[in-house]
Amino acid sequence: MSIDSKATVKIGEYSRGGKTRGDTQAADHDMGCQEKQVPFGIVEEDSGQLHLTFGSSFKTSDFIVDGLEDWWQAIPREKQAVMTHVQLKVDNGPKSSGVRTQFLKRMVEFTDTTGKIIQLLYYPPYHSKYHPIERCWGILEQHWNGAQLVDTATMLAWAKSMTWKGSHPVVKLSRRLYQKGVSLSRKAMREIEARWERNPLLPRWDILIRPA
Repeated sequence: MSIDSKATVKIGEYSRGGKTRGDTQAADHDMGCQEKQVPFGIVEEDSGQLHLTFGSSFKTSDFIVDGLEDWWQAIPREKQAVMTHVQLKVDNGPKSSGVRTQFLKRMVEFTDTTGKIIQLLYYPPYHSKYHPIERCWGILEQHWNGAQLVDTATMLAWAKSMTWKGSHPVVKLSRRLYQKGVSLSRKAMREIEARWERNPLLPRWDILIRPA
């Protein structure tokens, strides 16, 4: 799977570029946006199914892993049973990097929850064009550019109506609140570090976590 979060989406009568649809009046300056949504996406590369979660809180490690847990819980039990290995292609951003303590802690917990081997594969800097989820973000931007995302319901409707690989995405709205800057102490991190294996040839870019 390919996972990543996207730049925050401002909700309101803002000009978004592209071809105008309907009312042509839109704000061309940000006068203090009152509502924003943070997108997180998952692409199942085998099936092409796209999952989008929009959160009104902060873009954090917990937000990303909660999105993964929601995806897992939605998978039918019989499909879960035949899985042995989940490979995640990840952008090496600050909230999901291979050195982010809270992200790695949550990924160890996610591994134990699923009972599956989890492999994190990171893209090096300036290689995001190879990241499948980035292409999905590009399609979404093309799809709703020119539209005024005046409220969250309108934004969700536009997201649901886009297509990727011939199918509409599974779209969810999260109302969970997240705290920024959560990190582990060195002592707590040593316990977590014992749970993963870094590829000796690519230690920064390839991490394997086995369930307890």
